[in-house]
Amino acid sequence: MPRRADPDLERRILNAAQKLWKKGGEKALTMRAVARAARTTTPTVYQRFPSRRDILRGLLNRIQRDFIDLIECCDSPQTLADAYINFAVRHPLEYELFFAHQDDLFHEVRRKNLPVQQEPRPGVELSKKKLAEWMGGAPEDYVELQLALWALAHGTAMLLVSNTARDDSAAELRRATQKAVSVLLDEMAPATPASRSSR
Repeated sequence: MPRRADPDLERRILNAAQKLWKKGGEKALTMRAVARAARTTTPTVYQRFPSRRDILRGLLNRIQRDFIDLIECCDSPQTLADAYINFAVRHPLEYELFFAHQDDLFHEVRRKNLPVQQEPRPGVELSKKKLAEWMGGAPEDYVELQLALWALAHGTAMLLVSNTARDDSAAELRRATQKAVSVLLDEMAPATPASRSSR
């Protein structure tokens, strides 16, 4: 009787890869190390993930889903910025992985010569949708504001993750970021009926 495939194997492999990445980043993520940590063989890992790049893609998909879940749970632009920064601080190596490799692994723009507007960016689209829900109007009204909020949150996250903002100034940086979010909302929010009545 032939052996049945392990339905949990792919998840185990990605769990092992994620733990290795958390411990040692890119250097720790070898196919052999992943196989050992997942309690399987290297050929079995190659059957599920033909290359290390495919494992990275699997990890990126996980991180992207985590970001999507994070955005879904937020109830205001302020909580979104705070949650984004907290994710980066709590998971610095995953955050680094996402921003160091996402363009290379997710986007086909260079190979297919697609315009940037056609890139798949579910986190960006969901952020614009949530801004429209919170403030009125349509998601396409929030392109510039979403980019500005993302730049602010990402910049703050990188300062904290890289320890450029040391412990004594980290709290001050976070407070300044929240004030900057409020300024951006006041200055850049489109003039929708909902936003006009709240001013």
